Amino acid sequence: MDNDNNIDFKDLWKKQSVSQPDMSDLLARVDKFKKAALRSLWMINILLLATSAFIIFIWIYYQPQFISTKIGIVLTILAMMIYVFLYNKLSNDYKSIDSTQTNQEYLQKLILIKKKQQFLQTKMMNFYFIALTLGICLYMYEYASRMSVLGASLTYGITLLWMLFNWFYIRPKQIKKQQDKINGLIEKFEEVNHQLEL
Repeated sequence: MDNDNNIDFKDLWKKQSVSQPDMSDLLARVDKFKKAALRSLWMINILLLATSAFIIFIWIYYQPQFISTKIGIVLTILAMMIYVFLYNKLSNDYKSIDSTQTNQEYLQKLILIKKKQQFLQTKMMNFYFIALTLGICLYMYEYASRMSVLGASLTYGITLLWMLFNWFYIRPKQIKKQQDKINGLIEKFEEVNHQLEL
């Protein structure tokens, strides 16, 4: 009876089998994350550069008369170029992720990417949307001034509603999706590092 009470729990704990983390699955998830991020980066570059080229074409072809239209065009293109320039700085971080890194290096790289993404998703996205909205409103003024009050109101109303929809619905969903992906990877690497320390 006395022997039953002298169980060495520490010894039993040490003898239990610990499931080793599946590193190949985790590395495959990191590789998938990296490829998706680089693909997204290329798509944003292509779309914003094509949009800028189209805006410049409109400027050259239609020869706007109002200075507000020209300021709007410059502001819109400037907003896109600044955003693309800063977003492209993430490409080096994505490209530097490789299979020869240690778990700790993966973790540090993912945390760095997360911080840069948060900067882009908050401060830069705020600047981008404000500059873009202001630029588009200035650009549209010349053409809206030739419309009836109802036509101009509808034009501005629909444009601003679309931008608000993007700001309050699409943007938060994209941010949450990006954060969920990187947070999931960071949690897995923290879990692996914790298991390896035991």
